[in-house]
Amino acid sequence: MTRQRDQMESPCVKICVIDPAHGLCTGCLRSLDEIAAWSRLSADERRAIMAALPARAARLDGSP
Repeated sequence: MTRQRDQMESPCVKICVIDPAHGLCTGCLRSLDEIAAWSRLSADERRAIMAALPARAARLDGSP
């Protein structure tokens, strides 16, 4: 029997451009470190990153 890991889907939207001012991908809003570590992160760590994405979107849009 193969045990399936509790995997959260990646927020990647295949737009891989890093905003130099913020160090975040303009597509998925993750940092390079988060992107590289995604497959090794726990479900709780992934949920925390996903929860932070809306605030990051506002930062990239120039909102306070």
